[in-house]
Amino acid sequence: MDRSPANATAVSAVVLLDAVDAADAARVGGKAANLGELKRAGFNVPDGFVVIGEPPEDLADTLRALGGGPLAVRSSAVAEDLADASFAGQYETFLNVQGLDQLRKAIGNCRRSASSARVASYRANRAEKAPVEIAVLVQRMVPAESAGVAFTANPVTGDRSEVSISAVRGLGERLVSGEAQADEWVIREGKPQRRRSSEDAITSDQAAAVADIARSAAAHFDRPQDVEWAFAGGELYVLQSRPMTALPSPVDWTAPRVSGLHPPGPSYWMRNLRLGEWLPEPVTPLFEDWLLKLISRGFGRGTHADSGLLTGLRYAVVNGWFYSTPEPDLRLGDLLAAIFTRPISMFRFASSIIKQTGDPELAERRFFARVVRRWRQQTLPQYRQLVNESSAQLESAPLADVVAIVDRVGEAAGEQLWALAIGGGSAWKIEVALGRFYRQYLTSQVEIDVRVLLTGLSASEPAALTHAVLSADWYWPTLGESSHSGPVNQLKQRRGELIERREAAEKACRQALQDRPELPPRFEVLLELAQRYARLREEQANLLTLGWPVLRKCVLALGAAAVVSGAIDREEDAFFLSRAELVGSATGSTSEALQAPRQCRQDQTIARVPAGTTVATLEDPQLMPQDEQLGLILGTITLSSQVENDLQAGVKGGEEHRRRPSYPSPDLQRVACLPEYGWTFGTLQVPRA
Repeated sequence: MDRSPANATAVSAVVLLDAVDAADAARVGGKAANLGELKRAGFNVPDGFVVIGEPPEDLADTLRALGGGPLAVRSSAVAEDLADASFAGQYETFLNVQGLDQLRKAIGNCRRSASSARVASYRANRAEKAPVEIAVLVQRMVPAESAGVAFTANPVTGDRSEVSISAVRGLGERLVSGEAQADEWVIREGKPQRRRSSEDAITSDQAAAVADIARSAAAHFDRPQDVEWAFAGGELYVLQSRPMTALPSPVDWTAPRVSGLHPPGPSYWMRNLRLGEWLPEPVTPLFEDWLLKLISRGFGRGTHADSGLLTGLRYAVVNGWFYSTPEPDLRLGDLLAAIFTRPISMFRFASSIIKQTGDPELAERRFFARVVRRWRQQTLPQYRQLVNESSAQLESAPLADVVAIVDRVGEAAGEQLWALAIGGGSAWKIEVALGRFYRQYLTSQVEIDVRVLLTGLSASEPAALTHAVLSADWYWPTLGESSHSGPVNQLKQRRGELIERREAAEKACRQALQDRPELPPRFEVLLELAQRYARLREEQANLLTLGWPVLRKCVLALGAAAVVSGAIDREEDAFFLSRAELVGSATGSTSEALQAPRQCRQDQTIARVPAGTTVATLEDPQLMPQDEQLGLILGTITLSSQVENDLQAGVKGGEEHRRRPSYPSPDLQRVACLPEYGWTFGTLQVPRA
């Protein structure tokens, strides 16, 4: 028996576990090295030894010194429990081993598992250069009353402030094999919370103890750990500790990096403001680095054309999530320049914003009608023409021209967003004025939801919108790409019902006001304005993503060129590159392969989406009534009951996404709303019981 450090030169040896530390991983393997390191640091690790090479003749002496069986015999490969490839579950494990003969047989079988087809495939896919040397770890088996695994960071979000625990009664093998459904615990700030109870395997105090020992292991190794543990006879044992692989970057919800002119700082950040309504998921790297910047630039161009101000779309991307603020992105110098160079435009803009809810007719005449007229006569026709010309050019365009097409169409889409912000914002503020009139003069006589006055307004029958999208992030296919035109027949039937309800509500309001001759003119003005801008909002929302089909084709064309250059494996991987990486690899100006950074970003983006998410296929939409609106269910998103409760309680901003779930529950749906057959995507709705 070898009591010396494990870096001895013997070909075949037995090394006691308490003589091993992390520096010996190259000889005794990652599992034994980690456990030996923890044992020497004072952690409660079962006694054992490591067999290097073929079992030596004096194995019987070592077994007697250990105290006999039962034993747990496990692999400890050189390539096992690495930071980027754990090999977890790839090798054989043998439990309840008794006696010398069974021990020798188990060691031999464990060593032979290193050359299995399963291990060879994993090694080729995950760690091509990983050596195949394998040591065997033999330990006294813990007669576990309960066992499980603890992650010292949330494996879905990367949140290092959480410890996730899975626990079962008896041996942990029941958990690994899938025989048992584990209890699930989450510990935050020292407070255990049981998310699922199947076996009542451990108490809250025991969960806290597991979290403490797991965090201590993570602190010792200075990185998040995946810790296997067991309780036996009132003692807590550490059975394995390995680094967590493919873990998302740490989550930080401090003041975000802000686009535009101002440095980072506190503000009123909203997820569902302006473009945020169209971004229900974390955005992909290419969208953030390219299209989002173009949209902001075009938004600023539209703002300057109508008001004289030089300001873009003020936003921040935090851990992949888009946030925006209603506060303008202004510098004093730019404001003064607008006042002096275009004083009339600035006066109309500022005074109309202030007056819109109190005197919407004046605001509409003074400023908003001009913006709408410019959109209808200039901005929209130019956008349509640009999209049509770009689609025609794309088939034969050189890659440099493809890049230019993205730049032009992306900026034009930003101008459309500015027009929608004006149209949609006006619609909302005029609706506020109409609602105030209803509460003052009609609520005691007419019992309606005032929103019914703004339904069934579309001038024509609903038609398929092939450029409609589930998300403004160009990673997601358009409705046209899904080869599904939407439930047009159902919409036609529903439209008739909405028109009848609206006309009946209008008639009831007019009858209630007929004895007060001073009020009907005011009602008619507000009603006409509100209905006109409601139609405008839906028309502009329908047309915002007109350029998305050609934008996606451009990215995929660049992606195809990057595949040919060997930079990425699939065209779709282009969405996980930066603009410089994609353009460089497509045009040949970047020679190095980009699979590693692309895969890292893809893993991080996917990890930001809650576990259990089903990507919408748009194959079988269904109608669902939503008060006066229509809902088109395009896909399903499943969140834990905790997050569902958070959403119902009105949790906003970062907290909603910081507490992403690990354990899904199938009762939260992503709904794409179609108020008046316009497409407003990205609404999360919790169905009521």
